[in-house]
Amino acid sequence: MTQTAKTKSFTLPVYRHSFAHLDSERHALWHYLNPEPRPVFSRVVLGEILDVQERVKLHLSTHGENKPEIRYLILASAIPGVFSLGGDLALFAELIRNRDRDHLLAYGRLCVECVFNNHTSVENPQLTTISLVQGDALGGGFEAALSTNVLVAERSASLGLPEIMFNLFPGMGAYSLLARRLDMARAGRFLSNGRQHSAADLYEQGIVDVLAEDGQGVHAVNSFIRKHGRSRNGLLAIQQVRQRLAPLVFQELEDVVMIWVDAAMRLTERDLRTMEKLVAAQRRLAKRNDSAGVAPAVQGEQLVYAGVA
Repeated sequence: MTQTAKTKSFTLPVYRHSFAHLDSERHALWHYLNPEPRPVFSRVVLGEILDVQERVKLHLSTHGENKPEIRYLILASAIPGVFSLGGDLALFAELIRNRDRDHLLAYGRLCVECVFNNHTSVENPQLTTISLVQGDALGGGFEAALSTNVLVAERSASLGLPEIMFNLFPGMGAYSLLARRLDMARAGRFLSNGRQHSAADLYEQGIVDVLAEDGQGVHAVNSFIRKHGRSRNGLLAIQQVRQRLAPLVFQELEDVVMIWVDAAMRLTERDLRTMEKLVAAQRRLAKRNDSAGVAPAVQGEQLVYAGVA
C-alpha cells in the first residue's frame, strides 16, 4: 500500500487491521483498531500499534519543541461493543502445544513494548496517551486500556482479567499497572478473581479516569482534551511527576512476561481446551458484529484512512 494522510510533518501508512484519524484542531491522533477475524491482539495488530507509536515518537522528537501537530494519542476501537478481547488465545494454544517457547516470548515482548510506549507517552513529556473503551475490554484489552495516561470508558463498558479461568494470569502489564493505580494487594485480587467489572465500578475505584454516558465516549475525550488544554503545562508536569514517583521500567514488564511464558508452558490439555472455548466465544461475537460493519470514527471530521480489506 502507498502512504496516505500526509500533513506537513506527519505521515501514516495504510494498515490492514486499524486506521488512523488526525484531528488537527485538537492536535489529537485517533488510532482505531479493527482486527479481523477476531477482535484480539494478533501479531499484525500489535505491529500496527507499535508502528503508530514509533512514528508519533519520531514526530515529537523532530518537531516537539515547535508546536507539534500531535499532543494526544488515542487508542479506540471501530468494532461496535468491543474495545478488545485481548491476547490471541488461538495462537497461544498452538504455540504451547508445539512447545514453541521462543515465539510465545516474542509475542509477549511485543505486547509489553506497546504497553510501555503508552505508559511512558512514547518517552516524550509533551504527549498524553488516552484510551477510549466502548464495550468489552478483557484480558490484554484491559491491559492496553490501563497502559495509557488517561482511561475513558462508557458506562456500559465491561472490563476484566479472565485469564485465571484457564489457569494463567495476565502477563502483559496488568499487575504493574493496577498496582500503581491501586496497591499490590488489590491488584492481586483483580488478577486472581477473574471477574468482569463495570466501568462505573472501576471509576469509583480510581481505575477509570473519565466515565462517559453510553454513546458519548468521543465527546468525553474531546471534552477532556479541551479542559486539559487550558492547563496543559501544569497537567503535563503532574503527569511527569506521577511517572517519577511510580516509575515503570521496561525490564519490570519483560521480567513478568518471562514468568508468564513459564506459566503458560505448564498449562495442561484441560487448560488449553478451556482457552479454546473462549476462542470459540470470540468467533461467535465476531460473526454477530460482521453485519454491523465498522463504527463511524469521529463524525463531521475527515478520516485519515477508512479501512482496507
